[in-house]
Amino acid sequence: MRNSKIKDIFAMEILDSRGIPTIKTTVTLESGDRASCSVPSGASTGLYEAVELRDNDSERYLGKGVTKACENVNKIIKEELVGINAFRQEDIDKIMIDLDGTENKSRLGANAILSVSLAVVKAAAKNQGVPLYRYLGEEKTNTLPVPMCNVINGGAHASNNLDIQEFMIAPTEYSSFSEGLRKCAEVFQHLKAILKQKNLSVAVGDEGGFAPDLESDERAFELLNQALERADAKGIKYTIDAAASEWELKDGVYKMPKRGISLTREELAGYWKNLIQKYPIISIEDGANEDDWTGWQLLKKELDIQLVGDDLFVTNTKRLKKGLELSAANSILIKPNQIGTLTETIQAIQMAKMAGFSTVMSHRSGETEDTTIADLAVGLGTDQIKTGSLSRSERTAKYNRLLEIERELGQKGVYRGQSAFK
Repeated sequence: MRNSKIKDIFAMEILDSRGIPTIKTTVTLESGDRASCSVPSGASTGLYEAVELRDNDSERYLGKGVTKACENVNKIIKEELVGINAFRQEDIDKIMIDLDGTENKSRLGANAILSVSLAVVKAAAKNQGVPLYRYLGEEKTNTLPVPMCNVINGGAHASNNLDIQEFMIAPTEYSSFSEGLRKCAEVFQHLKAILKQKNLSVAVGDEGGFAPDLESDERAFELLNQALERADAKGIKYTIDAAASEWELKDGVYKMPKRGISLTREELAGYWKNLIQKYPIISIEDGANEDDWTGWQLLKKELDIQLVGDDLFVTNTKRLKKGLELSAANSILIKPNQIGTLTETIQAIQMAKMAGFSTVMSHRSGETEDTTIADLAVGLGTDQIKTGSLSRSERTAKYNRLLEIERELGQKGVYRGQSAFK
């Protein structure tokens, strides 16, 4: 723990998995220990997320550059943090929040602040000579999250005709993370073969899942059933991200943008209930709009499965508290870049757990090879994790990191499977 003060902070502009700029920050300690963090970016974003700062210069990257965010790190944030002990995470995060001075981190940028916050904690773990998950969770850390593997993309993540944004598979009846992941990968390969046989596209969307045009969203589940049967994967269940905040909502009526189908709140709840009765769906994310608290309460009343709030909560304790008061949802998606610091991310997880909610660590549609969320999922004890499909290295890198962690944990490692879900 000697020489653990921050010596230098440097941010640079890099590219995410969609070829869009994002920020990478490196923190160096007086000991010489150095760690970096690259921040992801979402395509399907909630209204209440912390703001990522973009240059809006049409002459560079179509206005998507992040040189201003980098400059804020290299000048404003660096000046305040150099000389502070890296183990003072909460103090460091508070300094950056106060420096920004806005409710949504729009002055310095949530992308700038988060890149520093996570690089600091990674440098501190390196200084202590332990993996990040161990540094965050100490000796009691031993649980691997259940992966939700995205195998079919729709919504804002693909240019096909599917309104549901993510069709995912979750290995709930396997003895270990690695066995569950293996079976998911086999299902993915069988699904590819089935799509080819039917002359359907095997091109992939932003998160690595296949993105074919289909007769209906329900047809995706029928194809998944075929893939599960070929793979002899009886221990796999389905989860979906509807991303209903992307759908038009007017006077309590939802309109699916790609098919033009209109449903009242009650009809939408009935639509989900019908799918749950026909297919082994155990979790629905964002099944109602982020401002439709009445719709969420209806889903909670009508559906006896895990209901995950993403755009609804945006990893924000104020939004989560409202959800608890109104009895909306029973699970929260955790995206560190929605809120902007590690400390606030931890607070959201702790509040959710105290309320009996399940927690789901998540990537974004615009990712990098950074694997920090894998360590966060284990170190902070989230029940599940979303990192995308079984293709594209920015997705599989997170799975591979979890395989490494499982190996390091050895016989102490615990995989909860079905019990990880509400």
